Amino acid sequence: MTEEAAAEGTLSVTDSRTGRSYQLPIIDGAIRTLDLRQIKVDADDFGLMGYDPAFQNTASCRSDITYIDGDKGILRYRGYPIEELAGRRNFLEVSHLLLTGELPSPEEQRDWVAEITNHTFIHESIKKFIDGFHHDAHPMGMLVSAVGALSTFYPEAKQVQDPEVRHRQIVRLIAKMPTIAAFAYRHAMGLYYAYPDDELSYTGNFLNMMWRATELKYRPDPILERALDVLLILHADHEQNCSTSTMRLVGSSQADPYSSMSAACAALYGPLHGGANEQVLRMLRTVGTVGNIPDYIQRVKQGEFRLMGFGHRVYKNFDPRAQLIKKVAEQVFEVTGRSPLLDIALEIERIALEDDYFVSHKLYPNVDFYSGIIYLAMGIPVEMFPVLFAIGRTPGWLAHWEEGLLDPEQKIGRPRQLYVGPAQRHLES
Repeated sequence: MTEEAAAEGTLSVTDSRTGRSYQLPIIDGAIRTLDLRQIKVDADDFGLMGYDPAFQNTASCRSDITYIDGDKGILRYRGYPIEELAGRRNFLEVSHLLLTGELPSPEEQRDWVAEITNHTFIHESIKKFIDGFHHDAHPMGMLVSAVGALSTFYPEAKQVQDPEVRHRQIVRLIAKMPTIAAFAYRHAMGLYYAYPDDELSYTGNFLNMMWRATELKYRPDPILERALDVLLILHADHEQNCSTSTMRLVGSSQADPYSSMSAACAALYGPLHGGANEQVLRMLRTVGTVGNIPDYIQRVKQGEFRLMGFGHRVYKNFDPRAQLIKKVAEQVFEVTGRSPLLDIALEIERIALEDDYFVSHKLYPNVDFYSGIIYLAMGIPVEMFPVLFAIGRTPGWLAHWEEGLLDPEQKIGRPRQLYVGPAQRHLES
């Protein structure tokens, strides 16, 4: 959609300060906030601005990557329902879709997989860089640092206007994220580094680098391999969330993708973003047993604390990812054995969905409610949860980074502020 696009209508605004009226074009269901600048008290006035803490109702870009309808519980990548993609495609196919706009043909998929596989190894100096961290360093902190350090190994990445250069960096990041993640984990555990196995799938190779011990050939359990693939698909993109917005904002300065993605990882590191499923696990352990649930629910309703894993900034209906991930949980527990935490989670979900308080507040399970239980059952420690989130979100971040870079309407990000500090004052003589 261009600036010359026909308006769907106009918003009539009358400024009570001056009595003047204005007609603001409505395009794609939005007005341009720059159109507010014409609303002035006098010629010296800067013009009206919009005030929107946390950007709860501000569209910073046009995008054709991901569509969300929170009221209806809809999530689509490039038009495809998440239910269809998670059920019938693998993570690298979905990555191709997010980055190019189309699912790959069989021939394109072979080439795409081969290209990714060819870049899974990391420079030995990056391995030494990881070795430099203390043994109890958080894996996410190592990931943030190592991804940023990659920019020094590929200085050509600064040529962000060159499509071939951009493509190479995108491939490298998707390929190397699982390797860096697995190396960070094994460093923290005091284990030797298990190198990539080119004969395994993307997720199978990650499990190989995480878990291989003394066996000559690691063979991942196909159910766990597929479960992880589905989890990565469900996390691959989610519109303009905190980390994606960070990726686009840093990228707007034409920073290379490694530096931009390091910033996105740092945003994801925050407990309100990438640490939500860890909070769910803590809640389930605090509840302890199914018998304690009614009392816990009552205390939530009294405002003593929140019900973790319920509710979402966007979804005011079921998070479609939560419904898919619940099915994955059952499949995983057939392999790993049933976790007592799942029984607590299922009972909390059952009670909450029948309780008028939660229904009236539109508090439904989100993707974090079950993902942590699955990861824990697979043997993945809590500290690695945001790292896996970052692996899944990588293609979405990169798709948004490139989209923002190529959007002629975009400039370097620079939000305004409302200054509320003291007026001019002077030092005493």
